[in-house]
Amino acid sequence: MSTDLRDAVSADEFWNRLNAAMGQDGLISYRYIGRKGARIHGLPHDSVALRRDMRNSTGGIMAAPIAIGIAETGGFTDFNALPAPIVAGFSILDDARDVKEIWAKQEVVHLGRSMGFSRSVVFAANDPSRVIAVTRSVAIKVGEAPPSNGSETFPLYEEIPDSPHLPPLHQAFGAYRRDDGIWELPPLNFESSSTSGSLHLGPIHIVFETAAMDVAAAHAGTDRLQVEDWEVMFAGRGVAGPFWVRTEGVGGRDRVAVRLTLIDEGKNQRVVAACNAVFRPVP
Repeated sequence: MSTDLRDAVSADEFWNRLNAAMGQDGLISYRYIGRKGARIHGLPHDSVALRRDMRNSTGGIMAAPIAIGIAETGGFTDFNALPAPIVAGFSILDDARDVKEIWAKQEVVHLGRSMGFSRSVVFAANDPSRVIAVTRSVAIKVGEAPPSNGSETFPLYEEIPDSPHLPPLHQAFGAYRRDDGIWELPPLNFESSSTSGSLHLGPIHIVFETAAMDVAAAHAGTDRLQVEDWEVMFAGRGVAGPFWVRTEGVGGRDRVAVRLTLIDEGKNQRVVAACNAVFRPVP
């Protein structure tokens, strides 16, 4: 089944295919991270329960669980439009080592005919005064959603319990390090495809962070690092794959920055996304 909902020939087909994409056998991003969306699940805020596979070597929160679990698309959603992110980023104020769940309060800054701008405050679910991160997002609308036929039946994803036996996130998302040391995602498939038929933001954030942590650790001489700032620019549609990551480390006085680029090898080496990540050493 194609995941590009713009190909749907009727409202029924659109909503049925969206149900399949967001179901237990569809897109991996939200169900594996365990995102509970306010719109889908009737909660007061978007929510993510933090497992140990969402933490770095010091116990601090990783970037990808925030980027996926609190994913913003400028205020557009698959319920009112087919969105595509242009820029998504955030700054981490608290490494959330003892936080079990995060919530997000979103603000739509501006929602135009084709572009949307939004931002969120991410906080500890049990203490709204404890701010974990502040996010920002710009997105475009690439298609229209038809009027609802009342068939949205998105279930709460089956919870993945915390366990010391959980694989690293990159492994769950299919990312792997090639023999030449380059990190790569496999060709596009149903689990990694967005509702516009291209590589979803989830695997992009996962492979970027995995590669970034490797480069940052090499520059800092330690893997005891905490990501502080994260920003991804989505430059083109990833439609073939495999997708590989080009990296560059930039060392500062007390911070390490990593610049990354995701390339669609199967589409004439098209640039899919670019990322800037900033890490600080943890004593």
